[in-house]
Amino acid sequence: MPAPRALPAPQEPIVLLTETLVQRALQVSRESDRKRVIVPFHKNDADNPHRMFNAMQPETYVRPHRHLEVPKSEVFLLLRGALDFLVFDERGAITFARTLRAGSEDFGVDLAPGRFHGILVREPDTLVYEVKPGPYAASSDKDFASWAPPEGDPGVPAFLADLEQRLAAYRV
Repeated sequence: MPAPRALPAPQEPIVLLTETLVQRALQVSRESDRKRVIVPFHKNDADNPHRMFNAMQPETYVRPHRHLEVPKSEVFLLLRGALDFLVFDERGAITFARTLRAGSEDFGVDLAPGRFHGILVREPDTLVYEVKPGPYAASSDKDFASWAPPEGDPGVPAFLADLEQRLAAYRV
């Protein structure tokens, strides 16, 4: 049985963010085919704002996307681990790249709406606290970049190898 994309949202009015919950999320992300799992704290898709843990492993692929319908800003705070946070222009050129690491000088980002963005997870058991406006509608939440292959596509490894080369050149 495949691991879920998201764990059930707690329904209590006060939800403690505990080490037990973190360890459960990280374990599910390790077992997931996608190598990531969401732990929502909002009670349903209509809630506003959406708050969640995003537990991820280095093997995950998050297809670059932006939020246009309705334009949504996002906040990413690294609680554990490290990732590269990337912003792209309309053609896929990197316009911003920063390594975010829990406990470091650069530990999060607040992203304005409408910008293509993606991540490359750099450490096992990376944990992000993410906040963005609701409501959520699967049909319009993400505008995926046409220049990036869909999740599960055989072209993903080649895309990631190219992205790593472009990232190295961007940082020079």
